[in-house]
Amino acid sequence: MKGQLGNLMQQAQRMQENLKKAQEELATLEVTGQSGGGMVQVTLSGKMECRKVRIEPSVFGDPEMAEDLITAAFNDAVNKANAASQERMSQATAGMPLPPGMKLPF
Repeated sequence: MKGQLGNLMQQAQRMQENLKKAQEELATLEVTGQSGGGMVQVTLSGKMECRKVRIEPSVFGDPEMAEDLITAAFNDAVNKANAASQERMSQATAGMPLPPGMKLPF
């Protein structure tokens, strides 16, 4: 029993170290979402901070279209950042049995 508890504690410590490393990687991660065939691009950090927005001048001719394209590009970037975050966190917790539906980071 004592050996099993020790192994579990070692696994938990490795997972904690892996999570810290994954969070550091996410802090430097940048993803770019786009819409309109690249007419609008939004770059976000892994912490969901907007780093850059690029809009082709032709988009400004139609304000309603511009709003839609910016929204779509932002949502695309958020989805990519979430996917990258989920991938890194699942790698960090590999081998540790987590309850179904539990998302990291908490």
